[in-house]
Amino acid sequence: MENAIKDWRGRTYLLGPVPADRRRMFWLAWAAMAAVGPLQYGYAALLAGGTMTPLVVWVICQAATALPALRLVRRGTVSVRAALAAGSVLSGLGLGALALSTADPGAASLIVLAGYGVLGGAGGGLVYAVCTEVVSCWYPDRPATRVGLVTGAFAYGAAPLVWWASLDPAAGAAAFTAAALLALVVIAAAARHLRLPPASWWPQTVDPRARALDKVILRRTPSAARQFSPAQALRSATLAKLVLILVCAGAVSLFDVVVVAGSGSWGALVLLITLNGGGRAVAMRVSERFGRRRVLGAVLVCLAAGQPLLGAGIAGAEAGGAALWLGTILAGLGGGAFYPLVARQAHDYFGSDRHLHATVYSTKALAGLAAAALVAGGALPAAGALAAVALLACVRLRAPRLPATIPV
Repeated sequence: MENAIKDWRGRTYLLGPVPADRRRMFWLAWAAMAAVGPLQYGYAALLAGGTMTPLVVWVICQAATALPALRLVRRGTVSVRAALAAGSVLSGLGLGALALSTADPGAASLIVLAGYGVLGGAGGGLVYAVCTEVVSCWYPDRPATRVGLVTGAFAYGAAPLVWWASLDPAAGAAAFTAAALLALVVIAAAARHLRLPPASWWPQTVDPRARALDKVILRRTPSAARQFSPAQALRSATLAKLVLILVCAGAVSLFDVVVVAGSGSWGALVLLITLNGGGRAVAMRVSERFGRRRVLGAVLVCLAAGQPLLGAGIAGAEAGGAALWLGTILAGLGGGAFYPLVARQAHDYFGSDRHLHATVYSTKALAGLAAAALVAGGALPAAGALAAVALLACVRLRAPRLPATIPV
């Protein structure tokens, strides 16, 4: 490849100019992610009084769509424009299905299950996978912080809808209708402009070989020594631990949104969702300074510590008590930041060529099932136990051993 160079580990970089619209692509991806936020957190917050079945179906479809969508786009089988255009329509249909739901919007009716759960879930998965991939590829010198900002919008993008509903509890249908129209327009606009760079592209303004030798980066956030195959990664206990963290923490995160929504404190709910998204961007930036595993551990400590406080706050006489608010802050900070941290840790451990980070993310489907079980049991102590399991797995995380290349 012309202008291609290699670093000391043999990684290839194709140096090229930074396009003038790179910043615009970032903000369009951010806006598209914010536009699909109401699909997950909007339903969990506003319709939690009904059955969890539609949300579980949505989570399963969203997680199951992300990996194949990423592979098809990376191979060039499906263009970024086509994937996002489909995501725009499907996300709009999913939000529209919620707007058209009857007086009992939480009921697992066919239109909610099919329109919101299946179509909306697929749309959310397409938008999530494509937007994070585009941003990661256009900012290869600082992917963690940029992707953290984009995935954060996926959470706090639902805050305006929840706030609107808090002002007028009868405005759920109007809020979801507005969200559906916004998703159609914003994601369609992103589809027109987003694209992937050439394979192995690297901005010519940054010396990749010097960065690969940076002692601070090598100490705090070292990159994978080589690209692991799926079979090699599966033989490593590290992959199983990352999956365990995501499933346990993901279940607790969804459960907390439903619990706080059930407390009747709209202010606490908006705060939880906002911190859930904002914490992602902050945690990714902090992890560049203090190390990914250390910050992931701190995030999971916040999530675990928030569960007994939420329980004390909800059991108290006043829903807006100090325990509820403190629990909301801790659960919010811990309930979203682990997603990009775990995904990036998978990048750092196994490399990016085989999409193992997306494979780990796809196990979010199991988190949806676990969250439904927690809601059915109404057990905050069980949620605290799951958060503790995730923390224990994080403490035991270690970089996987290099796969053997010579028969022994």
